Amino acid sequence: MTARIAVVSAGLSQPSSTRLLAERLAAATARGHDVELDFVDLREQARDLADNLVAGFASPALRTTIDRVVTADGLIAVTPIFNASYSGLFKTFFDVLEPESLVGMPVLIGATGGTERHSLALEHALRPLFAYLRSVVVPTAVYAASTDWGDGAGDGLDRRIDRAAEEFTELLAGRSRTRTVDPYAETTPFEDLLAGNLTPTRSSL
Repeated sequence: MTARIAVVSAGLSQPSSTRLLAERLAAATARGHDVELDFVDLREQARDLADNLVAGFASPALRTTIDRVVTADGLIAVTPIFNASYSGLFKTFFDVLEPESLVGMPVLIGATGGTERHSLALEHALRPLFAYLRSVVVPTAVYAASTDWGDGAGDGLDRRIDRAAEEFTELLAGRSRTRTVDPYAETTPFEDLLAGNLTPTRSSL
């Protein structure tokens, strides 16, 4: 059975090192496994996300994006690090999700930044965010500094990517997501109850 993985990146530039890291994490995850990769660039949703914050509801385009993410079998989430934390664009996307929409979701987290000292943001910002959302985050988080993209400097990054991808695929294979059951999904339509056509279901009592 093919697993669908949402790959969310919050890079602001184009091209973006954040998107590049997301692609490398996705490629390592897909290597030798039956997966479908669904890329989401939050840069393209920036205006709709801002409108959602002030209006309280998502545009059709943003709703489609949200549905693609919350119905995936797993999530790769990558953000640039600004001022020792995730970007505002990244945080806004996860702020507008419905409560419990990511419960049990296997998640691989990654981040990019200028210097290695920002790597701790993965542990003090991103991991607690997904812990609060009750997702299941793999042990290895991947940070890529500017020096990781230079010639001959990528061996350590490659090893971290491969280790994180292996942990992620193991989690995808060994864990079935816990999905919230809609208590009204099998409710008997009220007009049928009035007409006496059907016996009320348990959920309609």
